[in-house]
Amino acid sequence: MQYAQTRFGILWSFVQASTAGLIIFFFFGWLFQVVIPESIPYIVFAYPGMMAWYYFSTIISQAGTSLQQSQHIIKKVYFPKLILPLSKSMVGLIEFAVWFIFYIAILLFYQYPLSYKTVFLPFGILLNMITGLSVAIWLSALTFRFRDFYHIIPYLIGFGIFITPVFFPSAMLPPGYSFLVYVNPMAGVIAFIRWCLLDTALDIKYLYGIIPMILLFISGLYYFRRVENLMADVI
Repeated sequence: MQYAQTRFGILWSFVQASTAGLIIFFFFGWLFQVVIPESIPYIVFAYPGMMAWYYFSTIISQAGTSLQQSQHIIKKVYFPKLILPLSKSMVGLIEFAVWFIFYIAILLFYQYPLSYKTVFLPFGILLNMITGLSVAIWLSALTFRFRDFYHIIPYLIGFGIFITPVFFPSAMLPPGYSFLVYVNPMAGVIAFIRWCLLDTALDIKYLYGIIPMILLFISGLYYFRRVENLMADVI
């Protein structure tokens, strides 16, 4: 885990979760005054989006570079290399749980009840994981062979958050550009998680985002398997 040799360990996850809450509240809720159509307190609406995006970005940044970080193991022992990015995504679940605990505290402060649909949240987390892995598996194989991709990952994460309805409702987009949201897999994941927690509207058009997610995931697995046997030779 990334906090294994730090003094405060998992407490850093609580620091990140609380800092994200402050940024959402002050910059987007207070300074920019983003309006939520469902009359939900802004931080209650936006925080699940940030929670899902952080898990997605953690999978990409950690799993996407997992092969490069584990070169010493790959050289010595044969094992299915796909275990490396998968293990990173599982570790990210711990941080997701920390963020969720902090979100419960926000709900208690605002006295806002969770929806009964929260029972479907594990399915939303699974979709969140698969969406992250659909990108991370590609990047883990590409960064191993072409090291320049290692520097592309931060730009992908930084750019992606602005074209995904993390801090704003998708209803704010002009009608002519709404299709950009529906084909974005993470937009559908965030909408589904909000539906689970807050019982917000869930447009069936978000199903379009499943198509690129499945294509990326299957093609990523195929490419990963093709280059897996070459990895020990490339090092």
